[in-house]
Amino acid sequence: MSDFGDDDVGAGGDEPMLDEEEVTEFYDGEIADEDDAERAANGDDQDNVVISGDPSAAANALKGNDKSIKDKKIPESERTTTPYMTKYERARILGTRALQISMNAPVLVDLEGETDPLQIAIKELREKKIPLIVRRYLPDGYYEDWTCEELLQ
Repeated sequence: MSDFGDDDVGAGGDEPMLDEEEVTEFYDGEIADEDDAERAANGDDQDNVVISGDPSAAANALKGNDKSIKDKKIPESERTTTPYMTKYERARILGTRALQISMNAPVLVDLEGETDPLQIAIKELREKKIPLIVRRYLPDGYYEDWTCEELLQ
């Protein structure tokens, strides 16, 4: 007995019934179309390539492929950004270093009974002993590298 009181007469109602003879075709995503093969052969599938973690730097790198990423490093004598560590860089550095310390990386300062990895990282940063480099990307795709010893807090 059904909920609608028709006692299962004409089961299926408005739903179309598939005959067993009909074959349903499924799209196989693993098989590439001919257009995809042509684009791959011509090198036109560049819109799927991520060059850098920075979206603007990746977009600028796609515009001018005349220089490699290594050539876009600004020499230390020509750096234009401030030598001050931002609060975002500080948070990233402390988090990264604390993670390293928690994974048994060598500690570069005297512990004095300290066991918290974040407090150890803060102490290392205060004493300018963190061996990390901050890479600052500029809008034109170039970048500057600053060591933690060079940056002021």
